[in-house]
Amino acid sequence: MTPAIVTFVVLLLIGAPVAVVMAMSGLAGGFAMGGERMLGIIADRMFSGVSGFLLIAVPYFIFTAELMNQGGLTHKLINFNNALFGRVRGALSHVNVSVSVFFAGLTGAAITDTVAIGKIMIPEMKKQGYDAEYAAAITACSSIIGPIIPPSVVMVVYATLLRDISVIDLFAGGIIPGLLMAVALLGVSFFLAWKRGYPKQAPTPFKVAMMSFVLALPAMIVPLIILGGILSGLTTITEASGFAAVYTIIIGVVFYRNLNWRKIWDALVVTVRFSGVVFFLLATSAVLGWFVTRSGIARDASGIITTFSDSAFLQLMLVCLLLLLIGTVMDVLPALVVVAPVLVPAMIQLGFDPLHFAILMIVVLNISNVTPPVGMTLMTAARIAEVPYERAIIASLPFYVAFIGVIVLLAAFPALSTWIPSLLG
Repeated sequence: MTPAIVTFVVLLLIGAPVAVVMAMSGLAGGFAMGGERMLGIIADRMFSGVSGFLLIAVPYFIFTAELMNQGGLTHKLINFNNALFGRVRGALSHVNVSVSVFFAGLTGAAITDTVAIGKIMIPEMKKQGYDAEYAAAITACSSIIGPIIPPSVVMVVYATLLRDISVIDLFAGGIIPGLLMAVALLGVSFFLAWKRGYPKQAPTPFKVAMMSFVLALPAMIVPLIILGGILSGLTTITEASGFAAVYTIIIGVVFYRNLNWRKIWDALVVTVRFSGVVFFLLATSAVLGWFVTRSGIARDASGIITTFSDSAFLQLMLVCLLLLLIGTVMDVLPALVVVAPVLVPAMIQLGFDPLHFAILMIVVLNISNVTPPVGMTLMTAARIAEVPYERAIIASLPFYVAFIGVIVLLAAFPALSTWIPSLLG
């Protein structure tokens, strides 16, 4: 075990890519356990880590989101949400949150949400008098709803890593937590808009509102194709993701007429790049996961957790604190593939519901998208807003408090994560 830990720490400290860190750590641990005969297992583990049929859905979800961006479908969703909130003080701030809820049903990656919505909303918010750092903060914080409300690339990766929970249960379990995060953000948004006197907009005429709804309706049908097909049992995850991509191409080319072959090609290029990163992480994480299983680290981790407290709630909160700390230095997917093989078996041994803990871990790790110093979505939003990263961090503090409240609720009430999956059987 020691060679693996030393290799892991040293490579991480010198800044090696996370995928390389995981592969080399598993390799060192395997060699220490069984010598050269263990090395042949490494290639087999890497292949098995990316050979699951379920993983075909990942590039399809990414491709669908990119098609939404390239085809201008995001504009239609924003216009419709603007019609809903137009006369309310701080309307654009609330629109930023609500459109992320709609967009969450179309994509499974927070960074995609940040870029797609931020490039439209942030300049408009600045034009109407919102602080640039606030515009960046609300855009980044609302974007992390994307990987929680299904579909979600993070959940597909989780189901591939830990095969004790189906991705359908994860999708269903993420609905209420995602909506809770949206409500918490809207609460903060309404309070800050009232306190700071953010502007109202002119009321949207009923005919204009209806037209914006009609134009946004084809885009809003995409989540119904994905979730409706999956939860009803009519399609598999992979089939639903493929249908969604084809449908998005059709409405982008035929209905909106904003999508051409050049834009489809650009979407494919982004999809291949992002998918390559995800699959390489999964391949190397399989090596580390194999070593963790063979070495008994998960058993040791459960023993360490119980030494701090006998209270199940406090144990959960301590693990959440650990995940938040890990999230400050690692992005979501690398953090997930590193800690999940260790923590999940440990928490199951302690008697926690696997689905409840899975959803809680996914929520907490997704918050790392906006926690410094890594915080990729917040960093991206700050660049779009042309504001120093440090100011965007300060502007995000009220939203951090809201997120902590959601984490406490999810930890205290497991039914928030397990109720909808239980209805589906």
